[in-house]
Amino acid sequence: MSPALFALAVAAFAIGTTEFVMIGLVPDVALDLTVTIPQAGLLVTGYALAVTVGAPTVTALTGRLPRRGLVAGLMGLFTLGNLLGGAAPTYEVLLAGRIVTGVAHGVFFAVGAPIAMGLADRERGARAVATMFAGLTFAMVIGVPFGTIVGQSLGWRAPLLAVAVLGCLATALLRLLLPREIPHVRPAGLQSQFAVLMKPRLLALYFIAMTGFGGSFVVFTFLAPLLREVTHVSPAAVSLALMAFGAAAVVGNFGGGRLSDALGTRRGLIAALVGLVLALATLPFSAPHVLTMFANLLLWSACCFCLGPIVQSGVVAAAEEVAPGAVATASGFNIAAFNFGIATFSAIGGLLVAGPGIMTTPWGAQLLAALRLSPVCLSAHTSRGACRFPAKDLILQPDQHLAKGLSYGDLCRAPPRRFRSS
Repeated sequence: MSPALFALAVAAFAIGTTEFVMIGLVPDVALDLTVTIPQAGLLVTGYALAVTVGAPTVTALTGRLPRRGLVAGLMGLFTLGNLLGGAAPTYEVLLAGRIVTGVAHGVFFAVGAPIAMGLADRERGARAVATMFAGLTFAMVIGVPFGTIVGQSLGWRAPLLAVAVLGCLATALLRLLLPREIPHVRPAGLQSQFAVLMKPRLLALYFIAMTGFGGSFVVFTFLAPLLREVTHVSPAAVSLALMAFGAAAVVGNFGGGRLSDALGTRRGLIAALVGLVLALATLPFSAPHVLTMFANLLLWSACCFCLGPIVQSGVVAAAEEVAPGAVATASGFNIAAFNFGIATFSAIGGLLVAGPGIMTTPWGAQLLAALRLSPVCLSAHTSRGACRFPAKDLILQPDQHLAKGLSYGDLCRAPPRRFRSS
């Protein structure tokens, strides 16, 4: 790994950690700041909404700025947002810090992915971007569970302050290790970007991205209180559950590529959604029992994160056909769709928790998953049939690896590879 790629990966690790660490700390924040659980859940919603809005708009507005200074400045803004959140005297200030951090998150990955490609030879550009995205994967498996443990032991502010320290380190590394001159192509203007939203075929896939992945956040945002109140596990077990969830997400992300390669986009989506429906349908029954709940979490996470590479392959294929001059923009809006889904459905989960109760969140998520199956059967294909990409490309290629297993919100600007119709 080159030093410059290492700097990008450290930044990605910090960003991935701060995005989801709040999920394990929702009960602690609610208790400390005397707000309700649904209000604390809005800290996840607001972050995702900031990524959704910030990624396409701020990226376009900063298109003329030098790349090295921009990414270092974004990490500085990210650090400031975490410091603001960690020192927040009130809930409103904490929410403001989360929004600032979310904007920095969205733009960083929009700018960072092309930089990673440019750091390597053409033949190795995909590996370079995969190395940067590895920071997100490690954040899901290591950073989030460890941050939750720290938060439960030392208070919810500690993980945010720790990530702020990591943000300072990442900012310094980016300043020191990135080349001074990084060539780049100015991103499309706002008008050109939003024109992509007029393509019905892409809109259908964005809808699947929004509801397919984001729908799980009806319950995932409130997983910590669900585990504590219904499964009756200790705070330490909550961290273990998040670690298991993250490990299954990695498996699901790689499995989604293989599934799309074997079945094609439409049938791959159907298979993943069927598995997601089954996992969410059994969640209300498995939740009171520790072993069955943990097993259910593994299935749920794998099926949920399986959707990412499948949807992304469909978006790239559809954009190549209906918007060949805006493939990168189309991919960017797919990431925005994922995060808009997180924002929307975590808010819906908050309403369910405040109303009928926390055990209704799995039913709400299951209903969303079930309702997605019928439109997928009609509209998930992107050309004459479901499109296929080699499994390795869905995971390692920068033009297709946008769904983070994670997370979750990263733009990539490489041109799509050839694909074949199934």
